[in-house]
Amino acid sequence: MTRYIAQRMLSLIPVLIGVTLLIFLVMQLAPGDPAQIMLGPKATDTSLAQLRHDLGLDQPMHVQYVRWLSRVVQGNWGRSIQLKREVLPFILVRFRNTLYLTTCAVFIACLVGIPAGIISAVRQYSLGDRVAMILVLVGFSLPVFFLGIILQILFGLRLGILPVSGIQSAGRTDLADLAGHLVLPALTLATGATAIIARMTRSSMLEVIRQDYVRTARAKGLNERLTISRHALKNALIPVLTVVGLQVGYLLGGDVLVEIVFTYPGIGLAMVNGILARDFPLVQGAILLVASAYVLVNLTVDVAYSFLDPRIRYEQ
Repeated sequence: MTRYIAQRMLSLIPVLIGVTLLIFLVMQLAPGDPAQIMLGPKATDTSLAQLRHDLGLDQPMHVQYVRWLSRVVQGNWGRSIQLKREVLPFILVRFRNTLYLTTCAVFIACLVGIPAGIISAVRQYSLGDRVAMILVLVGFSLPVFFLGIILQILFGLRLGILPVSGIQSAGRTDLADLAGHLVLPALTLATGATAIIARMTRSSMLEVIRQDYVRTARAKGLNERLTISRHALKNALIPVLTVVGLQVGYLLGGDVLVEIVFTYPGIGLAMVNGILARDFPLVQGAILLVASAYVLVNLTVDVAYSFLDPRIRYEQ
């Protein structure tokens, strides 16, 4: 197992290099001149040429890429054009906020989706199964920005029991205030993931409970609850784990709409503001951080397979 993890860690290096190359090329093709943005519309040609030279923008593209990558490895991710501050400390704080939101959303999705999928599979074609699948369809179809606005109106404006924007109230830094700000965006973000996880859990459980070893356990008179929990659930969770891992990676960078609706200071909102301001260093750093996190999540999921199913063995 240790050797496998080490090999997978080494295999991440070319993947991350490819990610950095793709990010760099996309930003190079994006419209706008960083020097013009930094100096403003009244800048002279001489000052623009001097700044491009100072920033290395007059160098060939491959030279710019190597210089940028070497700075990234050293922890120098550039300076934000818009914010006039170092990119890395800023996006780390924003990414931490997004991590809070994603963790809460995935926890809610698993807490609701996995039991719902299990119950639907065990009681297939029952009323509960049909209701659960209807709710799953609604969860798939409901746009997150629409749901977010509805929750804001209901719990924030009408009932006034939950905050509708931001991450903390002015003058407060306690955990209870943070949790209150996370409730509505986390519920909004968890809706789609809950539907996906419930659907996958149901499909996986239906396949597993038809296996011979489950029939044998039932034939021996084993309690139905023990049969499901000890024999069926563990094997059924393997494809569910894959879906959860994909959802974590998706939510880390795909919760932009939720962050915009709730004015939540996460990495998605930072990227949108950076794109609108043509803040190339900020956008590059944010995308690179999210992509790296996505790759690490996939590695974690691969390693977790062997703990769920002892039949899975990796070459030593």
